[in-house]
Formats: sequence, structure tokens, C-alpha cells
Amino acid sequence: MIRILLAEDQSMVRYGLKMMIETDPELKVNGEAGNGKEAVALCETHTFDVIVLDIQMPEMNGLEAVRVIRSRWPRSKVLMLTTFNDDEYALEALKSGAHGYMLKDAEPEALIRSIRSCFAGGLALQDDVAAKVIPRLLQGKEKAAVVDASITPRELVIIRLVGVGRSNREIANELGLSVGTVKNHISQIMDKLELRDRTQLAIYAIRHNIV
Repeated sequence: MIRILLAEDQSMVRYGLKMMIETDPELKVNGEAGNGKEAVALCETHTFDVIVLDIQMPEMNGLEAVRVIRSRWPRSKVLMLTTFNDDEYALEALKSGAHGYMLKDAEPEALIRSIRSCFAGGLALQDDVAAKVIPRLLQGKEKAAVVDASITPRELVIIRLVGVGRSNREIANELGLSVGTVKNHISQIMDKLELRDRTQLAIYAIRHNIV
């Protein structure tokens, strides 16, 4: 069972999202919050696998909340869910540590896939959001792949797969490795490159022409 915290300030919208999410029998909304401050408070007393945050909320918005949550509970995955198809919001969310950015008008199946992707360690971006964000990331892209000299050929392959959104299990299946080995490789890569999380690693892959 994937434990989910749903933070959305409009109770009717939150109720509808909960109903959509729980159409998947393996997804369970174990906590609900009306703003980012309440979401952070719930994280202090409960354990959640995926935290779904609206961006525009009172007291503490989603962007502020994701920074706090990712710094204090780095193992929790965060999916931003919003009405704003804005590349600035999306970029800021990813830089703050979010694992995905979806719009509220997405189909229920797409929302469920995104939650599952985040849980599995992937990077979930709705197509029309990705169409805006990826070109922005490519603007700062190097002309040729330039990576730290300490990165091994195997690690370079893993960086590329992270950059195209593969989950740990998908990488493991493609390379014939165990999921645990992939996790260890990714941890070592992030240590070498001084990156905070998987999202930063995916952005690194794009900017350095690895994907």
C-alpha cells in the first residue's frame, strides 16, 4: 500500500482528488491538509510515501512546503499538483526537490501513474508541462557531455536513464542489476556530483548533454 498525504486548500477539490486516487486499490490517502503548514505538521507525526501538494495554498504554499519536507524527510516523494501550466512554477518546484509536476485537469489514470512513478523513484511530468520545462533546461545545456572525471561508464549510463525518467526498477531491469545495486549507484553518483536528490540528477543529465 502506498501511503499518500494530500494537501489542497479547497475541501471539495481535495475530496474529488482523494476519490480519484483511491480508485487504485494500492493507493491510500492517509492524511489530508488544507495548507502547507498543516502538511508539514502531519509529516512530523506520520509517515507518507508520496506527498501530493497544491502550489497555491494559504499560510504556507506548496513551493515553501516542498523545501521543508524534502530537507527534513528526504525519503518522501513529492508530487506538485496545480492548475498553473507555468514553466516558472514547474522549474521552481523541481529545483526545490519535487519529483513531479501535474495539472489538476489531468486524467485520473495520469495522476495515478504519476504517483506511482514518484513512489518508484521516477520523474513525473505531464506532457504539456514537459514541453515547456525541458526546452528551458536545454537552454543551459553544454555542447558536449562533460561530467566529473570520477564518474564511471556504468554510472554515466545510470545518469542517462535517470535523466529520461526511468525508475530504479526499470533501470535495474535494463542493466541486469538488482534494485538495491541501482540505489547504491545513484547515491554514490549524487555524492560525487554534490547533488541533493534525484530531481537534481535528472536536471544535471539534461544540462550536460547526457540524454
